[in-house]
Amino acid sequence: MPGAAAARRRPARLGALLRTARGERSMVDVAAAGLSAETLRKIETGRAPTPAFFTVAALAGALGL
Repeated sequence: MPGAAAARRRPARLGALLRTARGERSMVDVAAAGLSAETLRKIETGRAPTPAFFTVAALAGALGL
């Protein structure tokens, strides 16, 4: 199923995009937006396949996206 394969790649894509947007900033600096560095690490590595909307919104705000 092509849709299922794309769905499995989404967490990795989101993580890669966040790592790129974070640039040289440390996880601790970005996590100061209200989430733990461990949560950010899980999202960046794809181990948090469906982060909550508010978590993604907080990250986007912290990264200026």
